[in-house]
Amino acid sequence: MATTKTNACRILDQLKLTYETREYTVDPEDLSAETVAAKVGLPAEQVFKTLAVRGDRNGICLAVIPGNQELDLKALAQATGDRRMEMVPLKEVQAVTGYIRGAVTALGCKKDYPVFLEETAELFDVISISAGMRGLQIFLAPGDYIRAVQATIAAIAKDKG
Repeated sequence: MATTKTNACRILDQLKLTYETREYTVDPEDLSAETVAAKVGLPAEQVFKTLAVRGDRNGICLAVIPGNQELDLKALAQATGDRRMEMVPLKEVQAVTGYIRGAVTALGCKKDYPVFLEETAELFDVISISAGMRGLQIFLAPGDYIRAVQATIAAIAKDKG
């Protein structure tokens, strides 16, 4: 079976980075990272979700955090140099990133937005990110992901509360 090549995969190929893709069945009613994690066989803290966030000074950036946590907007503002951060409204996410909800990835976004990666990513040999379409995840080494998207490492996630 031919695996699907997304723009995210093509970018990793161009950078000659090693990765693996894993397909899963999509439930449009449940796009949570925890559900994706269960379907691809990884703990939720190893499956990272990409969130589009807007700062009051520096505009849009992407926050990449573990699936079992939520974004700490104050910590992200500190990392970006913004005073205030807010999530990009769902209706704007596709226009901003070029991706639909449940498929947002920093690889191959419409623009090269600054990417902030939760520091716990570096604890793992492999992390999982969206391949840019629902139903497909990319598994790769955190260091390769950091290089591919020029991510800034920061403590930007907190336990869901």
